[in-house]
Amino acid sequence: MDSRPTKLDYYADMWRLRSKSTIVSFLKGDDGRSALVLDSTIFHPQGGGQPADTGFIAVGDQELKFVVEDVRLRDGIVYHYGHVENLAGNGVVEFETGNEVRLHVDEPRRKLNSRLHSAGHLLDVCMKNVGLDLEPGKGYHFPDGPFVEYKGVIPPSEISNKQKELETEANALISKGEEVAAALLPYDEALEQCGGSLPDYIPKESTPRIVKLGTNPGCPCGGTHVHNLSEIISMKVSQIRTKKGVTKVSYTVG
Repeated sequence: MDSRPTKLDYYADMWRLRSKSTIVSFLKGDDGRSALVLDSTIFHPQGGGQPADTGFIAVGDQELKFVVEDVRLRDGIVYHYGHVENLAGNGVVEFETGNEVRLHVDEPRRKLNSRLHSAGHLLDVCMKNVGLDLEPGKGYHFPDGPFVEYKGVIPPSEISNKQKELETEANALISKGEEVAAALLPYDEALEQCGGSLPDYIPKESTPRIVKLGTNPGCPCGGTHVHNLSEIISMKVSQIRTKKGVTKVSYTVG
């Protein structure tokens, strides 16, 4: 199989839900699942706290449709896992290398995932705005209970008030509405855009992808986001829990 990295088209255009690509290979994974590898994709693979996109890939002008149920990124290559629909004839599937395919990302799922991911980043902004200077850690932006963890603790006596302040601040920024942008930047420029600090895991010779919410400092992110903060609609900070030096802030979006 061609080992060249898959071009991640959603990096440049997070809101594109239809596109064309070319088949690199059709294979069976170690777990027995069928997978399509393309030269480029608009499907977001699971990672960075965000679920995988779903949808389908249509082969040329044929009725043949590959239903995408899961997407994963390994060693720079994106694997679209799923099954074939509208299989006719002898039941043999032939996805020839070099054939053109049409990609269709499930719109409601992508939009919800993007809203949840942007809301998690917005929570980081709000934490600082309400005087909680805690370093963000793990983010889980799945619909079944999204949260962000922060290094450090909030005194128990302040948790209730801070929960209300965070929710008020988040909804004020959502109502105000600011544009969300993402770009691949040279390391030094990325460092500046992120307020002078980048995680140690980002190599100095790299061009990290930086996501910015309005005029707030950016942060490295490979996920998809809303066009504008107003698209989050509303946000509820449902719970704040502190355990073993970590503060977990749970939220939902309207």
